[in-house]
Amino acid sequence: MTALMQNFEARIRELVPKMLPFADVATEDLPLSRILRLSLFQVSVGMALVLITGSLNRVMIVELSVPAWFVATMIALPVVFAPARALIGYKSDVHKSAFGWRRVPFIWVGTLMQWGGLGIMPFAMLVLSGGGVGPVWAGQLGAGLAFLLVGAGLHTTQTAGLALASDLSKPELRPRVVALLFVMLLIGMVLSALLFGWLLRDFSPVRLIRVVQSAAVITLVLNVIALWKQEARRPVEEVDAMVAPGFKESWQELRKDPRTVRLLTAVALGTAGFAMQDILLEPFGGEILGMSVAATTSLTALLAGGMLVAFLLSARKLGTGQDPNRLAAHGALIGVFAFAIVAIVSAIQIKLLFLLGVALIGLGGGMFAVGTLTSAMALTQHGNSGLALGAWGAVQATATGCALAFGGIIRDVVSQLASTGVFGPAISGPASGYTFVYHLEVLLLFATLVAIGPLAAFSQRDDAEGNNRLGLAEFPS
Repeated sequence: MTALMQNFEARIRELVPKMLPFADVATEDLPLSRILRLSLFQVSVGMALVLITGSLNRVMIVELSVPAWFVATMIALPVVFAPARALIGYKSDVHKSAFGWRRVPFIWVGTLMQWGGLGIMPFAMLVLSGGGVGPVWAGQLGAGLAFLLVGAGLHTTQTAGLALASDLSKPELRPRVVALLFVMLLIGMVLSALLFGWLLRDFSPVRLIRVVQSAAVITLVLNVIALWKQEARRPVEEVDAMVAPGFKESWQELRKDPRTVRLLTAVALGTAGFAMQDILLEPFGGEILGMSVAATTSLTALLAGGMLVAFLLSARKLGTGQDPNRLAAHGALIGVFAFAIVAIVSAIQIKLLFLLGVALIGLGGGMFAVGTLTSAMALTQHGNSGLALGAWGAVQATATGCALAFGGIIRDVVSQLASTGVFGPAISGPASGYTFVYHLEVLLLFATLVAIGPLAAFSQRDDAEGNNRLGLAEFPS
């Protein structure tokens, strides 16, 4: 009987990692419970992203009648802080804390900025709409400060948090840890979107204040739980003896690796290629395909579902030794086919094909993000993970913001020109602006493949038969 029970327990231990994709990232030093607890900072970041780019976007325009141009400006403000992520990462690498920490002070400061920004945000919006006490310009100033604080806070928290996760995990487990962190970010965004939508369905100023300030408190609680006893304190003598190189020297050291500039170029091109459609898919579905509001809203869930599959698939592939650059290239290649499918839908009017394209965009974008972030982690050496991950985050966030803005502008300009007959009678319909952007994204993703292809030459993990080869290593460098 005892032998039978032991055999049963052994089978269960073998089965659990197969059923739970991230169960095998745990080690004795870093158990799964600790990894999941650390990943709560990603949940708070996802909640903040949904709030400032989704829920409050709609509330300000519809319920509070705030001009759309001002709302767009507020949403763009967090991107202003994105280029500073490289400096934040560097500072967290060399920080001398009296408590012996490097990453924790930055995550805590980022948390306080998120908390403060969310705390003043609802009052600023009410004053901005004319429903509060005070001039409108005070509301505009307060709203700008609130969005800037939230943006600065989430960038600081995420940069230092990812660096801490890199510090705590073993090099061979980092790819799966990265995938787990992305899954937690996605979970935070999906759950927050559903929760905020439900809480704000019966809008009132008091309810708005309660919801946004509750989000501030939840952010504080989640991040405190995430930080608790995660980073080991260094002895005071070791901290005092540290001789930190300057940012310029550290950056030059990172750039000595021939992969760095090429990887960041690929990140910029690929991120822009996947992000330019973010604000266009739902309008395209409604205007061109005649989809209902409920149907177009479900596109976000479909996109998120594709990304979730990508994260789980990436964890499995990277866990078996696949090169992250190849994974990112596969993601970009899937994106090429996805946007090609979406681009032709306006002509053939097949909604099912459109839904397939949206799901593939999420799949390709997720694989590209996990692959490039894992590749950035591989650049770290001598404890400079913060700088490498900060550089990745700075390029990724900046490219996302710029792509969102240019995607909308290009769509409007091309549609206007097409309606006046500039491109001839064949290209004069309302779909022309959308399809132009989708084709531009295809070109950006092809450029991404050219940029990331030679990085495969650095891979030391090709299998003996060469089954993982993508065939892009011979592109000109």
